Order: sequence, then structure tokens, then C-alpha cells
Amino acid sequence: MLFALITWQVVGHGPLRALDEHVDRAVVGDGPAGLTELLADLGNVQVALPVLAAAVGLALHRRRPGPAAAVVVAMALVPALVAPLKELTDRPGPLTPETGYFPSGHAATAMVAYVGAALLVGSRLMPVAVLLTLATGIGLVLRGHHWPLDVLASWSLCGVLLAGAVMVSSRGRRRRGAGTPSRRTGPS
Repeated sequence: MLFALITWQVVGHGPLRALDEHVDRAVVGDGPAGLTELLADLGNVQVALPVLAAAVGLALHRRRPGPAAAVVVAMALVPALVAPLKELTDRPGPLTPETGYFPSGHAATAMVAYVGAALLVGSRLMPVAVLLTLATGIGLVLRGHHWPLDVLASWSLCGVLLAGAVMVSSRGRRRRGAGTPSRRTGPS
């Protein structure tokens, strides 16, 4: 619902879009350029996908192919969903008249790669994944690569993708565990 609301406001030039553009103009260029560019680059596929690939490899080594496949599918859906949405919304960038900035593919890639990796490796890494995702979004906005709503929309869209991955992988665990005897009780 959040994604739909943001998209409606962006496409319809609503009050959230006006606020978004006002906030963006106030913060673009803030922070050290090298650091903010580094943060924005965390959303590049060359950075984020190797992290996810390592986590998928570990999940496969741990014999967890279902969760690994679910996260890989979520990542594959990122460009499949983001690219057409960029075409449909046709939003110009903060520092350019060129269009195709909504939603942010870099923010989406970062979220699915880092949060997906944490889901596969272990929940203790979730704070790191969230921090990397937030840092990417902040870098994208401060460098002027995206409007804040571009980033927020990507996160809301990818939250749904990751929730779906969690549901699919947990359903597979329940199904496998349903007919398996408990170690404590043994077969009935």
C-alpha cells in the first residue's frame, strides 16, 4: 500500500512529491562527496550481488536450497519490476531532465541483496543489512542520484519481495517438518 501511495503521489504530482522535491533540494550535495558516493555505490550490482552470492553459497552448503532459491527469485524480480516502473512513471532525476528515476534500482538491489543475505546467513547480521540498505539510500539522495521517494518506494516494493521469500521458505520448512519424527520422541 505504501508503494501504491508513493507512486500515485509521484505520478500525480501530489503534495508528497512537492515535499520530496523540497527536501531533496535542501540536502543534495551535503556530506563529503567521496563518502556519499561510496554509500551510493553499495547499491551497484558489482558490490551487492557478490554479497548475496556468498550468502546463497553458504545457504546451499547448509542444505537450505529453498530459502536460497526464494531470495534469488526475489533478486531476479528486482529488475523485472523496476525497469518497467521506471518507464511507466517517467520521473526525471534530481539533477537531470532525463527520466527513469522512479523507483531506485540501486536502493532495491541493496535491500534485496543485503537483507536477503542476512536472512540466509543469520538474523544476527540483520542490523548490518539494514544499516547497509539505509546507507545506500542516504548516499543516493545526498549525491543527487535519486529523490527520497524513489528510495522509499524501492524499499516498500522490496519489503514485499522479501516477505514473499520468507513466506515461501518457511512454508517449505513446515512441510518438510510435518511428517518428520521428533528427535526426542522418535517415530510414533
